[in-house]
Amino acid sequence: MGTDATERWDVAAFRKYAHPHFAKGKAWSFRAVRRAVIVEGAFAWFDEDLATPNLGPARGSGVMRHDGEAWRIAHYNLTITVPNERFKEVKKLLDNARVSPAAGTEP
Repeated sequence: MGTDATERWDVAAFRKYAHPHFAKGKAWSFRAVRRAVIVEGAFAWFDEDLATPNLGPARGSGVMRHDGEAWRIAHYNLTITVPNERFKEVKKLLDNARVSPAAGTEP
């Protein structure tokens, strides 16, 4: 899942979207500044705070599965942060833009 209400990516769609950006050398950059991981057997759950030059502060969370050779991401969610004291302002902007999630769709 991405930051926009319409973003629900499968691997093929995300690769199709991301490849041209990386090919131009103008892809995005995320740096983990904090990460918490819980590992139980072949699964790991994590959440992380991210520093990004374009989005500002962001957060990610996900689940990884070890397939016997390597850890693979099974699910990842990216979100931007909204300070609680600014939430009413952001909600008003979203209401005015008539943003509504398109459940089950891909960009």
